[in-house]
Amino acid sequence: MAQSLEICDVGVANKLGVVRPATEEYAEEAIEALKAGKVIAVPTDTLYGFACDACSLEAVNRIYEIKGRNLTSPLAICVGDVSDIKRFAVTDHLPHGLLDSLLPGPVTVILRRGESSILEKSLNRGLDSVGVRVPDCNFIRAVARGSGSALALTSANLSGQPSSVYIKDFENLWQHCAFVYDGGLLPAGRAGSTIVDLTRVGKYKIVRPGSAQEETVAILERHSLVEEATVT
Repeated sequence: MAQSLEICDVGVANKLGVVRPATEEYAEEAIEALKAGKVIAVPTDTLYGFACDACSLEAVNRIYEIKGRNLTSPLAICVGDVSDIKRFAVTDHLPHGLLDSLLPGPVTVILRRGESSILEKSLNRGLDSVGVRVPDCNFIRAVARGSGSALALTSANLSGQPSSVYIKDFENLWQHCAFVYDGGLLPAGRAGSTIVDLTRVGKYKIVRPGSAQEETVAILERHSLVEEATVT
């Protein structure tokens, strides 16, 4: 992990009020922290995650430092509503109603960014696609809406370590966050979201089974998408 990170004692951090309940009354505080280029920890409908303004290169780099993550590993983005996705990725090729059937929910959809995307070019540099989430979680959706942007989002843990379903799971990393928002024990287990590649017309590819593979595949096939053949 980068030595440049500001470190303080976790007990002191908690006494200073780093931990907050993930309730609507604290959403504005979270939004202001994001606009100031800070990293926060938030619950989703699957795991706890680190979030920052996806258009702040400094904040995005800080997430990589906190996680000890390779800079070539892409980050997903989170938006407040399905209707926001088209600002950041290409959706015109998808069957009508597909995204509304999949989201909000424990699914990450991979889409092409396209030339019209307002997403910061430095995010996931060199990739022409991006994973997009609309979690079924009121707090993070309120924060994403209020930010007026997209949030860069990744699991709240050190790279290679188990994912977090409770804030105590990543207690050793609290000191790197402006705030840690506590949504209690998350019931989805540690599988994370189901990741599906929807970049090709009429095709889908499950990249990670995650916690909702069966339901996701059923929705995709109901909209006449066909699984992309695996090249061997």
